[in-house]
Amino acid sequence: MDDLREKYLTAIAGAGDEAALEELRLAAVGKKGEVSLKMRELGKMTPEERQVAGPKLNALKDEINSALSAKKVALEDAALEARLADEWLDVTLPARERPRGTIHPVSQVTEEVTAILADMGFAVAEGPQIEDDWHNFDALNIPSHHPARTEMDTFYMARAEGDDRAPNVLRTHTSPVQIRSMLDQGAPIRIICPGRVYRADYDQTHTPMFHQVEGLAIDRDISMANLKWVLEEFFSAFFGKPVKTRFRASHFPFTEPSAEVDIQCSWEGGAVKVGEGDDWLEVLGSGMVHPKVLEAGGIDPAEWQGFAFGIGIDRLAMLKYGIPDLRAFFDSDLRWLRHYGFSALQVPTLHGGL
Repeated sequence: MDDLREKYLTAIAGAGDEAALEELRLAAVGKKGEVSLKMRELGKMTPEERQVAGPKLNALKDEINSALSAKKVALEDAALEARLADEWLDVTLPARERPRGTIHPVSQVTEEVTAILADMGFAVAEGPQIEDDWHNFDALNIPSHHPARTEMDTFYMARAEGDDRAPNVLRTHTSPVQIRSMLDQGAPIRIICPGRVYRADYDQTHTPMFHQVEGLAIDRDISMANLKWVLEEFFSAFFGKPVKTRFRASHFPFTEPSAEVDIQCSWEGGAVKVGEGDDWLEVLGSGMVHPKVLEAGGIDPAEWQGFAFGIGIDRLAMLKYGIPDLRAFFDSDLRWLRHYGFSALQVPTLHGGL
């Protein structure tokens, strides 16, 4: 046993890799190893001989297994040290530049509009993009025969056969949010409603999905003069220069009287410049809230009155940043996004400039 101990402990200490170590394990304590064969001979011994040889063989086996385990750990540590020495990484080197995204012009202009109107005391209200027929049309005094309610202009949700309920629609404007806000808050109220809207139209200046912001102010003594002041202050702050407005009589079912609003501009080389020149550009619709709309919102028109206006956020972005085609807003073209996009640090504020 002393010869076996010295033989295998010396061989284990000199093993150069895990493969050689595994061969020594099999030769010593494997099924046909020398120590295992010695242990099989215990059955041929007398009880007195087994009491002497058995413990010595078990101790020899445990000693060889311990030496094998220790050597295996030592070989793994040495391999790890060699790998760390070869596969080193200089963490002080500058990292590769990661691509940075940009803020979409629609998101940027939404923030600009919100900052300006919030400074005037308007709160932001939101509502669902899938609306019921009543909030989207009936409550806004849009009759059933109105062209806006045809499937040529409005996206209607599918209904099961035999379902006679009024259909839901993809909202055609954010005006339903005004109705919901009036029903929830009552009067007085001063809110803006930015968000996505949907209409069945597609050309250079129209897309099936676009963005609007609508404003609503209701109090006891509000007039068209207040509306004109709000819009002129808004456009002047948004474009960074004094902008004159012109009101033209128009008709909308939800306002009475109604007016389309033009802003002062000039045309040079096919590009429009806002706030200068003798030309005018129509940009939004507005008016005093119709008494039937106030009633639908749970507000007494004999006691309260107010104004409302709505403007396309995408169109504002086109005017301010010189973007010629509305369809490009939603093409997901990285070149376009890099050119017209904004840095995440360019947060619009009134004191910092829009």
